[in-house]
Amino acid sequence: MAGIPGPDDTLRAELANGIVVYARANPTSPSVVIAGYLPTGALLEPKEQTGLAAFTATMLTRGTKDYTHQAFYETLEGMAATLAVQAHTHTTSFRGRSLAEDLPTLLHLLAQALRWPTFPPDEVEKRRSQLLTQLAVRMQDTAARAADAAHAALYPNHPYGRTLHDLERGIKAIHRDNLVAFHQRTYGPRGLVLAVVGAVDPEDALAHVQRALGDWDVDRPPPAPPLPDVQLPPREVRREVTLPGKSQADVVVATIGPSRWAKDYLPAALGNSILGRFGMMGRIGEAVRERAGLAYYAYSSLSGGMGPGPWDVIAGVAPENVPRALDLIRAEIQRFVDEGVTAEELADVQSQAIGSLPLEMETNAGVASALLHIERYHLGLDYYRRYPDLIRSITPEDVHAAARRYWHPGRWAIGLAGPPRGHAQEDA
Repeated sequence: MAGIPGPDDTLRAELANGIVVYARANPTSPSVVIAGYLPTGALLEPKEQTGLAAFTATMLTRGTKDYTHQAFYETLEGMAATLAVQAHTHTTSFRGRSLAEDLPTLLHLLAQALRWPTFPPDEVEKRRSQLLTQLAVRMQDTAARAADAAHAALYPNHPYGRTLHDLERGIKAIHRDNLVAFHQRTYGPRGLVLAVVGAVDPEDALAHVQRALGDWDVDRPPPAPPLPDVQLPPREVRREVTLPGKSQADVVVATIGPSRWAKDYLPAALGNSILGRFGMMGRIGEAVRERAGLAYYAYSSLSGGMGPGPWDVIAGVAPENVPRALDLIRAEIQRFVDEGVTAEELADVQSQAIGSLPLEMETNAGVASALLHIERYHLGLDYYRRYPDLIRSITPEDVHAAARRYWHPGRWAIGLAGPPRGHAQEDA
């Protein structure tokens, strides 16, 4: 497929300090994108300091050894460039963009942020205030609170189940010294992956990365602790969050889904498209929104990351419609498990998945994301060349088996958030 990266047009190299570099030229673009990740994230923070990884990541560009916060962003603005760092559960990611001639400066700024942040005390307090303001907004968002409640119930005593309340408490409790210590303990070149895509020769891109990061020589981050085992609840678990003054309720029905490493991830992903995504809404949307007229939106979402993340069915409804919407969602999941999918449904989502691939690779950012995905999950540089055949090889029986493996009706977690409807298990 034209434009799809593969081993013939993409460089992969490993620096002496362990950094893995991907580089691919795009001569039709005047710009270049850098994207990557380090294997440090929320798994390495204590629960009482939930948010430490995220707080640390957002501070990296707010003052470094050679730049004040203002000077850092003035340098970026002077090049019409961008650079951002964000922490997740398993990783901390970064992404930047600039004109090709400014790539050395962009990589220099990235090295400053990753290696030599200074965590200025005044900037720490400004950022804390911003994070708490953002959290206050999320605390009043019915969709965020319903998902938060469902996942806390599905993943008790597990990093995937940490709540917005945990995050709020953590952000308030974290001191500057905690940020400095977390950075010193968990940031290093081991496991760092960086992709450079755009108007630059791959060998030149590799040389630029070597100059910026090749002398970073520390033995970290430490290995992340193993994820705790997860099990579905023996029966339906339901948590409701009351948000006075809201006119809408959100419903999330969640099960434990496959990780991206699972052999049946792709069948599950195609099944998810049929259940709640293809044609905008899929079976869930057709039943709850189109036929019954109960929902503003209704769809399903499969996380499929480094661990067994949630597989959610989500709907936004009027509060009085919650019981009926839940009944319809339960019925559609039951049908998905009992009957599987039809050959016609599968053929439609297979065509959509294959047809959308070139569109995802039209931008430098899309290609960079694909290269990172290849490295993170050990898929091989020819993965996206093989992808159409992999998708075509999946059968209705494969999808049905995945549906039965991950969805067990009656053994799921339900999160509800909206205005008062009687007794609630958790208040805002």
